[in-house]
Amino acid sequence: MNGNSLLLDTNIVLYLLNGDDVLAELLNKKKLYHSFISQLELLGFKGITSKQQNEIGKFIQECIVIDINEEIKRQVIHLRRSTRLKLPDSIVFATARYLSLPLVTADLGFKAIENIELIIYQQQ
Repeated sequence: MNGNSLLLDTNIVLYLLNGDDVLAELLNKKKLYHSFISQLELLGFKGITSKQQNEIGKFIQECIVIDINEEIKRQVIHLRRSTRLKLPDSIVFATARYLSLPLVTADLGFKAIENIELIIYQQQ
C-alpha cells in the first residue's frame, strides 16, 4: 500500500460524520479503508435515524470496506489470546496489520500493541 492510504477506526468515522473539520482536512485526498466491523458498528447503532443511516451509507461507499478473511481471523485470534483488546478492536487492528496500513484512531488502548503504525487523533 502507498503512504496515501489509511485504515479508519470507527471513532474516527464518527468524528468525521459529526463535522470535525480538522480531521477532514487531515484525511483529505487520502485513500480511506475501514473494516467491515466499523460498518456494522456504525449502521447497527440503536436509535439511528434515516438521515444518519443515509450519511453513513454515503461515507461507506466512498471508502474501501475490508471484509474478514482467513489471515485476519488468524491475527484476531492471536490478538485476543495475547492482549486485552475487545473483539471489534481486535478485528480493526488485525485489518490494519493485514493491509500494512496506518490505523487512525482516537483509542489510546491500541498504543500498547506493537507492529503497527498508529495515528492517534485527539479531538480539539
